[in-house]
Amino acid sequence: MMDRACTRRDYSIIFLFLAVAVFILVLHHMALKSTVPFQHKVSNDPNMHHGLCTFQPLSPEDTVEERLLLDSIIWPKTPFLPDPLLVEQTSDPAHSTFTILPRRGGGQWRVGDQLEVMIKMSDFQGRPKKFGGDFLLVRLHNMDLGAGVAGQVVDHLNGSYSAVFSLIWEGGAQVEVTLVHPSEAIPVLERLNSEQPDRVSFKSLFRSGSLSETTICNVCLRPTQPMCNYTDLRTGEPWFCYKPKNLSCNTRINHARETFTHNINSNEEKLFQSGVNLKVYIQASGPASVTVLPKDEGLPEVKSNNVTSGSLGYYYQGVWRALKGTTVPQFNSSSAITQCLKGKVVHMYGDSTIRQWFEFLNATLPDLKKFELHSLQKVGPFISLDYANKIMVTFRCHGPPIRSWTVPTMEMHYIANEIDGLKGGPNTVVVFGIWAHFTPFPIEVYIRRLQSIRRAVVRLLDRAPGTLVVIRTGNPRDLSLDVSLAFSDWYSLQHYKVLRAMFKGLNVRLVDAWEIVAAHHLPHSIHPPSPIIKNMIDVLLSYICPQKGG
Repeated sequence: MMDRACTRRDYSIIFLFLAVAVFILVLHHMALKSTVPFQHKVSNDPNMHHGLCTFQPLSPEDTVEERLLLDSIIWPKTPFLPDPLLVEQTSDPAHSTFTILPRRGGGQWRVGDQLEVMIKMSDFQGRPKKFGGDFLLVRLHNMDLGAGVAGQVVDHLNGSYSAVFSLIWEGGAQVEVTLVHPSEAIPVLERLNSEQPDRVSFKSLFRSGSLSETTICNVCLRPTQPMCNYTDLRTGEPWFCYKPKNLSCNTRINHARETFTHNINSNEEKLFQSGVNLKVYIQASGPASVTVLPKDEGLPEVKSNNVTSGSLGYYYQGVWRALKGTTVPQFNSSSAITQCLKGKVVHMYGDSTIRQWFEFLNATLPDLKKFELHSLQKVGPFISLDYANKIMVTFRCHGPPIRSWTVPTMEMHYIANEIDGLKGGPNTVVVFGIWAHFTPFPIEVYIRRLQSIRRAVVRLLDRAPGTLVVIRTGNPRDLSLDVSLAFSDWYSLQHYKVLRAMFKGLNVRLVDAWEIVAAHHLPHSIHPPSPIIKNMIDVLLSYICPQKGG
């Protein structure tokens, strides 16, 4: 009996020991999961990449949307180009012309009419082009009146184009036509994004104790060696770094921009020559301007046969005015801006073009004081406070790929995750702009980032319907050969179209920076000058305080 009792007791002790051991193992496993999350996993799987870029599977609805978006931005195909490329057979703005077409039905031009311009492209030998695909920007302006409006371009796919403008002001109106890129340059840009999405690279420093190592990182990384996978668990946004040889993936401490390289031949480089075929004006074959008379209520307005101008707004006396929808009141004093923002919390997320807005408000409002967070000057995060008027304005840069100086990894936040952390409400304004750092990559990278942000916006508006969400679009910029090959206006235009389509129908507001910049007489810049920023801020404030101004 004693032996049996001891045996049972021994078994009980053994079972108890095993149970405790299993419990400890479970706890240890859970601790490992919490300290070494999936996004720090080392990947050696060469099949995880589709091309150079890794994409997580989309839902059926998102897959359909992505396909429709890709179809909507298809550019006219350029016929097969000879190899080597004969540059003298490509579009030449110096041999191309535009002509203002007569008013339909005759008579004089009046406010409310639509002006149509015919553009004919020729090559460097003066021979008319037989196909389309040139990237053109058009504007109607009057410098004396401080007036300007962007026009709509229609490609007839035969070397000719129509430009259509709304006639909005009385007086002179001068046509301006700019060749941004010849049609032959577009396949080069398409190929670079497809074959060399890693031509703009990044790096991270890994450090543990006295050991440190720097490796290359990117959203699209060639799987030539083991990689650390930093894909965000909540949004699914991909990001990778080559694994350090002697350090763990968990020792990554910062993010920084690296080199910018491209691989095109000398003939292709000739397609991106400043002053020759890169953002060059095309001259008129006759008069380049018209005189616009006041609107005659007894006469019908003249419309184009091809398309309406589709402009959202215009400048007059240097002030941006909306053609339809929200009126844009002027906030010409710091007190008017303060009154509008009184009691508001304004969260700004994005790139340096959004940081410009944060800086504008800080420079304009004397009582809005920046709280010292010891953040990096160009990166943030930043917080500014006006205690007396209960105003708080914040800025945080968006997550990778962001091409800036060194950023601590702890400060690399995705916009969708930030929005998910907001309470929201009628005194909360969320502003974001995300575009400029995505142009070197396949457009699918941008589409998926916007899909995750849109889901977060929908969740925010569901839990706090009174929240105001404002989105800044991209804008045309200054271009050189190197800038064009990764950050061309052609890339930005694709992103602009996708952004507008993806947020259409949602309860958000847009500041259409593309048109606001394109319609202004000042040169294009990635960071528009202060007169243009002032007009953008007025549009933003008009959404916050539609009945105010001053």
